[in-house]
Amino acid sequence: MRVVIAGGHGKIALLLARSLTTAGDEVVALIRNPDHAADVRAAGADPVPLDLENAGTDDLVAVVKGSDSVVFAAGAGPGSGVDRKYTVDLGGSVRLAEAAGRAGARRFVQISTVGAGQPPAPGTDEVWAAYIDAKTQAENDLRDRDLDWTILRPGRLVDTAGTGMVTLARPIVGRGDVPRPDVAAVLTALLPAAHTFGTTLELVSGTTPISQAIAQLTQ
Repeated sequence: MRVVIAGGHGKIALLLARSLTTAGDEVVALIRNPDHAADVRAAGADPVPLDLENAGTDDLVAVVKGSDSVVFAAGAGPGSGVDRKYTVDLGGSVRLAEAAGRAGARRFVQISTVGAGQPPAPGTDEVWAAYIDAKTQAENDLRDRDLDWTILRPGRLVDTAGTGMVTLARPIVGRGDVPRPDVAAVLTALLPAAHTFGTTLELVSGTTPISQAIAQLTQ
C-alpha cells in the first residue's frame, strides 16, 4: 500500500510512517520545511517538500497519484494565529481531499479533534475557537466528497508511551487524554478497515485493545 501523509514531520505522522513502513507499506510524507527530510527518512518515509498552503493543485495531484490512501495529519500548530487555522487546518484538508479525488486515491483519513462538530463555548479564546471551527468545516467538506473517508477525533494528545488500550467510538465519547503512539496505532489499523468508511470516530485512552475497538465498530 502506498500512503501519502500530509504534515509528515508531525509527531503522529512520524510514528505512523514508521508503523506503516515497518509493515512493508510505502509512505510519502509531505513536509513544508526541507530541513525536516532527514527525520522523515529516519522514520522510513520518502520526504516530499510541498507547502499545502501554497502548492498548485496539479502539484498536489502529481504527488498523490498512484497512492492507495491519504492521511491528513497537518495542522498550523501551537503559536499560530486565527488565519493559519483556516489556511492549514481547513484549507489544507480541502485541497488535499480535492487532489485525492482527482488522483483516484479513494481512501482518505482526516485527523480532526474532539470538540469539532460543536460550537465553541462562549468566551473561548479566539484562536481555539477558530481551530474548532476550521476542523468542523474541514470535516463537513470531507463528508460531501466521493471518497472512502474516515474522520478521527483524538482527545488531548500527550507524549507518554502508548498503552494499546483505547476508547474508540462514534461521537460523543467525551474528553480525555490519548498518547500519540496510540493515535498512530489506531490510524495504522483504520487505513484498511473498510467498515469504517464514512464514519466519524472519537478516540481517548481506555480499556479496550485497539484491534478489538476497531472490530467492534461493526456492531
